[in-house]
Amino acid sequence: MATNPTVEGDATAMYAAGLLKPLGVKVTRLAFGLPVGGILEYADEVTLYKALENRNDM
Repeated sequence: MATNPTVEGDATAMYAAGLLKPLGVKVTRLAFGLPVGGILEYADEVTLYKALENRNDM
């Protein structure tokens, strides 16, 4: 199950994770941040923050 990257989606994901983890279900989150081909000057603060927070080694 995937949820939208909104406050409501994050709350739903956290609630579902709290219910499923004790049952041994692996819970992960979809990556989010800047889209491929996106232009930085059009990105908002939260999108930039999430992109930096969730970056991977190259």
